[in-house]
Amino acid sequence: MFAAHHDILHFPGHDDPQKGKTIVLVAGDEEYRSEESMPMLAKILSHKHGFECKVIFSWDKTGKYIDPNNQMGVRGWHHLKDADLMIIGTRFRQPNPGDTKHITQFLNSGKPVIGIRTSTHAFTGNGSFGGKIPFGQFGPVIMGEGWVSHHGGHKIEGARGVIEPANAGHPILSSVTDVFAPSDVYGINALTKQDTILMRGAVTENLAPDSAFVDGKNDPMQPLAWLHPYTAPNGKKGTTFCTTMGSSVDLVSEDLRRMLVNAAYFLTGRDVPKKANVSYVDPFYPSFYGFIREKNYWKDMDMQPKDYGLGKSPSAPDPKGTPKWEFRDFPSKK
Repeated sequence: MFAAHHDILHFPGHDDPQKGKTIVLVAGDEEYRSEESMPMLAKILSHKHGFECKVIFSWDKTGKYIDPNNQMGVRGWHHLKDADLMIIGTRFRQPNPGDTKHITQFLNSGKPVIGIRTSTHAFTGNGSFGGKIPFGQFGPVIMGEGWVSHHGGHKIEGARGVIEPANAGHPILSSVTDVFAPSDVYGINALTKQDTILMRGAVTENLAPDSAFVDGKNDPMQPLAWLHPYTAPNGKKGTTFCTTMGSSVDLVSEDLRRMLVNAAYFLTGRDVPKKANVSYVDPFYPSFYGFIREKNYWKDMDMQPKDYGLGKSPSAPDPKGTPKWEFRDFPSKK
């Protein structure tokens, strides 16, 4: 099912109003292919778990095709008005004043947020949310951390999730045991005792899931997934779940997908399943992360939201400079 407006993907939710929570998933980053991962997650959340899902994208200046490189191009922020949860994977976006009001209103409601990877630096520019939180402070204030560093070697060293023993029984970690990402571990230095660390990231020697830990980079291990209590511009309190994993190829990890689905249940007040079904609804062909700088690349791709819809399994070429990575387990392409 698609929304009436072509700008978004819209998947229906559960008929039971007690279970019919609405999620807006925000794609829009130049590097980690959230335009691929958000539709895949939305299909799982909708068709296997009953969430109504709306995926919004970054468009080119003319509004004719999806263009993750346009930092001012995200359309559809007004859908947050009816959302119970926002899942955001943007990088350095610059919303206009009208769109900023929709984001501010969502935060001022104290509603929950799930952030992946670059959500720690989701926005940039001179604007602010409610005159209280500058765009560049969205990460530190709302997610619990901003951009710090690549703690692991970018495209060289991977990230193995290690559950924080003190919080191993948390519902978000239900049946989550094996998490690996070929995107590297981010540096983290701003979390406090108010934050609940659920998982730490061990830097691995290479991008193979069975690679050994790197000596000297894992003592202590950086936080990789946590819950953060945020204060909205109007002073209202809310909760976010953040993981610095989240490139489209990271989500080959079944248990990473499960952790995100569990977080959606937990943050919207639904009972977390013992073992959430997170199998793909349609075959998923993620491309490797990396910047795409070819001038007409996105124009020539001419991707539309419907191209990521039900029954669709688009694939894109890996960016230039992609290392060899043979762990995507592609279903057979038809």
